[in-house]
Amino acid sequence: MSLLEEVIGSFRSQKRLADRAIDQLDEGEFNTTLGDEGNSIATICQHVAGNQRSRWTDFLTTDGEKPDRHRDEEFEPSGAPRGEILDRWEEGWAILFQTLESLTEEDLSKTVTIRGEAHTVTKALLRQVSHYGYHVGQIVQLARVLRGPQWQTLSIARGQSEAYNAEMRGKSS
Repeated sequence: MSLLEEVIGSFRSQKRLADRAIDQLDEGEFNTTLGDEGNSIATICQHVAGNQRSRWTDFLTTDGEKPDRHRDEEFEPSGAPRGEILDRWEEGWAILFQTLESLTEEDLSKTVTIRGEAHTVTKALLRQVSHYGYHVGQIVQLARVLRGPQWQTLSIARGQSEAYNAEMRGKSS
């Protein structure tokens, strides 16, 4: 696989993980914060969607921080219904995947700017994989805390590592 294919796969995996966590939440949980300075999952989704729209629209030709983006507002509770926030979340991911699928291996060495700072496309991709991974981790952890004993694990359940490893070894034989 090429770097570009790996990055796309990583983003797909991150989105799947976040979506599976979000799907477990009710409206109240989706909007809950853990303290005055914390962000709700709704707020994190708003931020990621705003970042994605800004970074991935006209990715190769314009600065990744668009003049019409208001980043600070992304961290304010919007009061928008869950469906509206999740529509923006889906739109952001759609823009990301459409842009990534249009790139070629030759594009990886081109230069793009983010807030006026030059990055190779490769560096910009890795920066965003890290950034979204950070926020997906926040979403999963917050959802896990909010769901408590009703949480449905998204990976190997506690105490099941050996059985999982044995199963995986069996598949590769």
